[in-house]
Amino acid sequence: MRARRAGRIIGCAVLALGAGIAAHGTALADDATAATSAATAATAATGELTLVTLAGAGTSAGRAEAPDLLAEQDAVLAAVGAGAPVYRWTTALNGFAVRLTEQQLTALDDQPAVASVEPDTIRPMAGRTSLAAVRAAAASPRLRGGAGVVVGVVDSGIAPQSPAFAEVPGLGADPEAFAGACVEGQGWSADDCTRKIVGARWYVDGFGADRVRTSESLSALDTLGHGTQVSSVAAGNAGVSVRVDQRDAGFFGGVAPQARIAAYKACWGAPDPADDGCSTADVVSAVDAAVADGVDVLSLALSGGEGIDILQLALLGAAEADIVVVGASGNTGGSAYAAHAGPWVTTVGSAVGRMSRGRVTLPDGRSWTGGGRPSRVSARAVLARRAAAPDVSRRAAAQCRLGALDSRLVADRIVVCERGAIGRIDKSESVAQAGGRAMVLVNRRPGAITADLHAVPTVHLPARAGRSFSRWVARHPDARVSMARDAGRPGTRRTARWSASGDPRGVTLKPDAVADGDAVLGALPESTGRSWGVFSGSSAATAHAAGLAALVRARHPERSAAVVRSLLVTSARPVPGASPLAQGTGALPSQAPTAHLALDVAPQEWRRALRRHLLARLNTSSVLMPARRQRAVRTVTNIGTRPEYFSVTARGFSSHRVRVQPLAVRLAPGESADFTVTVTGPVTPGQLDDGMLVWRGARGGVTRVPVALTR
Repeated sequence: MRARRAGRIIGCAVLALGAGIAAHGTALADDATAATSAATAATAATGELTLVTLAGAGTSAGRAEAPDLLAEQDAVLAAVGAGAPVYRWTTALNGFAVRLTEQQLTALDDQPAVASVEPDTIRPMAGRTSLAAVRAAAASPRLRGGAGVVVGVVDSGIAPQSPAFAEVPGLGADPEAFAGACVEGQGWSADDCTRKIVGARWYVDGFGADRVRTSESLSALDTLGHGTQVSSVAAGNAGVSVRVDQRDAGFFGGVAPQARIAAYKACWGAPDPADDGCSTADVVSAVDAAVADGVDVLSLALSGGEGIDILQLALLGAAEADIVVVGASGNTGGSAYAAHAGPWVTTVGSAVGRMSRGRVTLPDGRSWTGGGRPSRVSARAVLARRAAAPDVSRRAAAQCRLGALDSRLVADRIVVCERGAIGRIDKSESVAQAGGRAMVLVNRRPGAITADLHAVPTVHLPARAGRSFSRWVARHPDARVSMARDAGRPGTRRTARWSASGDPRGVTLKPDAVADGDAVLGALPESTGRSWGVFSGSSAATAHAAGLAALVRARHPERSAAVVRSLLVTSARPVPGASPLAQGTGALPSQAPTAHLALDVAPQEWRRALRRHLLARLNTSSVLMPARRQRAVRTVTNIGTRPEYFSVTARGFSSHRVRVQPLAVRLAPGESADFTVTVTGPVTPGQLDDGMLVWRGARGGVTRVPVALTR
């Protein structure tokens, strides 16, 4: 569908990656991890799985040929006396995964071709799936968009039987350059690939086929649900009827409903769900294959890793192949910095708060609003703590624990449940089992409210409103109250406390942006017992960003991946009260951006800047710099079809003066101009100052460039 731009690298020294190479994960693959192929099992050395990167780029950079890279790998393996590798990589990067003894690891230090050595790690998926009953779905956001584009999803696989991935009329143009394959396996045949699911591959040798749970399928088939939800949000069909328990619950549609999906299963379920995750070796193999296949957008809704590790180098190869790469920042706010530190990755964090809202109204007209998607209900209300089942404590009843409610006291009533002890959705299930008609969930202390998809109509009230409503119900046990969907504006977005922020000492500003990551509806595989469910975390936000990228690529196939990345992040709107290190530019839009100004980066510049330790000076769509440096330069390009004036203002800085020169430019189509950001003010250790450069075009477009000044 488009010509790929392959940059050429002139020379490539060993990459000095420093401490960022250290893996950040939860478990190392051990001796029990076995390769599934007989050849590998027979020749693999007895040792830990080690990931080795050799100097130089993969074939995606247009510099080398695969046979030459394989010969380099063979020479290193022979020099240390290693057996056959578990994986080889030649496209996104030059390297391999192999089991090595301590002596062989030591011998690698003497190999000049080796750029980095890492142990394999297990990375977590960046989302949590809820199997709550779905009672209402949002309408499809659009019926068209994304035709001809392939979104590669590296995750836990996909459920081809879901109507979100059916081969329906109106999918539009087929991809022209995609060359993927449909790899068969348990529960997956070649017929499961269609015009919608155009590719399927799976990788388990790093995780270990003998370590997966018995319900897993050694194929691209998803049994966990995470990959299916991510794929459906990014590119699920439009206008899909959501039907649950023999009743209609609305319609669903992905962000780019005409885009195609290529599934790369590299995340697996373990016997203990706490051990679920994605082996870095499997993930890198999936990325290498996706680049070779020719996907247009690559989504990785998984976190883990620090600095520029081997996965970031593989994603660099994807960027050099002109692929828009989108990665999840992770859900480790307060304990770890955002994942995917590479500036060639669009790293997406989570926003919450902009949710569907419900209203609870008293007979005298007083009302309270909270999170929820309730249908209209009018009934008597009862405090759950006053409706305890026999031999059940008032506390257990108040928290609406399963089996704690007396059906004689809650039948056909709106039950007021307190938050705590069990999951929110489990409380509504308890109310439903006891015959309750609806639920008002109240926080007992300050905290977030949500709009989960509950088993009964539900409104979730914050602590202060919940106390007022509960006191009224206690005094009026026989009065009727009503609840309904609030027709007003949705709540105000804010960054999620659990969304990982960027490292102020890093070389680039992360995350790049945020998107809705709380109670997002997506498709589920049949193995979960549900066809639909909600999921939360930066994986949901990543899926949204990947869909937006597909919309832009379909509408403007001539635009490079770097330009698409710039358009996405500069079109975001700031979230009140959050710094750029928490939100990047802000919350991504729901529609494809239409601005005509972009910050481009040539494919060869990424690796050149990495080699010279100059990533901070790349023409990225953000600025992260020490205040003492005082100066940064960026370049903007008119990607529109007509000449246009653009002007800029600096906003939000509290302790520094930030000047931009020039303040306005006139650019013809394709013309570029440099602008300089100059900072003056105090250099205070530990102090962070930040703001936004806002470019406005004469034709109405707005381009925002966040700036964070660190110590």
